[in-house]
Amino acid sequence: MSQDITADALNQIMNAKRAGKKELILQRHSKLLISVLAIAKLRGYVKSYKADGTKLHVEIGRLNGCKAIKPRFMVIVSEIEKYRIRYLPAKNIGVIIISTSQGLMTHQTAEEKNIGGSLIAYMY
Repeated sequence: MSQDITADALNQIMNAKRAGKKELILQRHSKLLISVLAIAKLRGYVKSYKADGTKLHVEIGRLNGCKAIKPRFMVIVSEIEKYRIRYLPAKNIGVIIISTSQGLMTHQTAEEKNIGGSLIAYMY
């Protein structure tokens, strides 16, 4: 296990998805991971998640791929499109999660609000 809880959790979710599992239990979680899962739930990539003390129960939805972006690039609004092309398979498929001064949001919301930030993860 590494020090990046979010990256570890997204890797475990993808491993469970590849193994054909519908749900998994994560041993460690953080506020950042909970926020990423909240966005994933809104998009349908995760059906539900629930924190029980130190464990996090996650039920996988219609997810094809997800991964943390390393290193966490700092982007301005005009550069978001470049990273969307790099990480997502097609124009209107998937989201890049960006940490901004106004909290976590998808790349579409960041472009609408005209703010940049740090790239955290992508899902499709």
